[in-house]
Amino acid sequence: MKISKINLYEVVVPAKKGTIESSEINKPLHKLSQGTEMGWSIQFDELSKILISIELANGVIGWGECYRGNTIMAVKQVAQKFVGMSIEKIIRQQLPIPYTRIYDGFECALWDCFARLKNVRVVDLLGGPVREKIKVGSWSSHRTTAEVGEIASNFAALGYDCIKFKTDLEDDVAGWATAIKRAAPDMKIIFDPNERWISSAEVKTRIDALKEIGNTLCIEDPISRWKIEEYAQIRSYSPIPIVLHVSLPYVDHGQRVHDAIRAIQHQAIDGFNFNCGFAHFQKLDHIATAAELPCWHGSEIDLGIMEAMYLHSCAAAHSCEWPSDIFGTLIRSHDLLKQSLRIEPPFAFLPEGIGLGVEPDLEAINEYLINKIEVAN
Repeated sequence: MKISKINLYEVVVPAKKGTIESSEINKPLHKLSQGTEMGWSIQFDELSKILISIELANGVIGWGECYRGNTIMAVKQVAQKFVGMSIEKIIRQQLPIPYTRIYDGFECALWDCFARLKNVRVVDLLGGPVREKIKVGSWSSHRTTAEVGEIASNFAALGYDCIKFKTDLEDDVAGWATAIKRAAPDMKIIFDPNERWISSAEVKTRIDALKEIGNTLCIEDPISRWKIEEYAQIRSYSPIPIVLHVSLPYVDHGQRVHDAIRAIQHQAIDGFNFNCGFAHFQKLDHIATAAELPCWHGSEIDLGIMEAMYLHSCAAAHSCEWPSDIFGTLIRSHDLLKQSLRIEPPFAFLPEGIGLGVEPDLEAINEYLINKIEVAN
């Protein structure tokens, strides 16, 4: 069955007021450079996302979502390659395009489209679910110490038992952990410095304080990822699990599947945060499962289509045991779905129905739309 048409929808969906960081803090989170702008200079919700609609000759439509920060003209070039192809002849686990930040958006749309054509769920293409509900956490960026207790308490009231914080050397993480222990005693914390705790000495100082408080689930990417021998030293020192983030969309930063293998070889980590599309996530899950290590699914605080993709990947992954970063609906002003993903904290449920099991809301898409392109024969 040939691909007859691909529609591209470029949208900007801002975060809800107050959901990113404290009002007196301004620390943009987009880690990658963007055009002439350096990394860490743009807030993530200022960047557009591109939704992909792939239509077959028989009218079957599949949907995908790109990571933030792609240009619609670059996505159009990829779309032109696929229009006219037979979807059954496309090798879905290795698409005939280079791996860039555009790749997973097309992978998502093609898998959704193929699954709908065959009247199955995407998770069935991955071998079937090992779980129907996926552990998920809550999230915040940088906060003042005075504010974190209330934020954690509010999430706990919703049913969440884990909160992930972005952090750097300026943050009083021990003060945060103490405030959270008082306000939400059962809440666990993931601290994510994004490599910004700089040195082993700085990391150990924070570990010494956090281990006494006792509510830190793990520390993710405390220092630069290339310092894998130092990760091993930190892990041997720390009673708190140390996690490596393997995010394949950070291709410009050199992140690759083999990073997980290298970390295991050096006994440098206690688990992983994996972020990527279907085929690569399954490959990484198999690596973690073979090493008897847990993982969770990372994100870029995405919209509903991509988070549905994550849920199918998680459902089919034996190692996906820790709370995944599926919290876009908490942060973004709309998920652009007709019916939001079923989330009953601390779990999100595998969508029902064929394909991804979700339907985009075209009215909502048009509300946030800034550009649209159709690519057809």
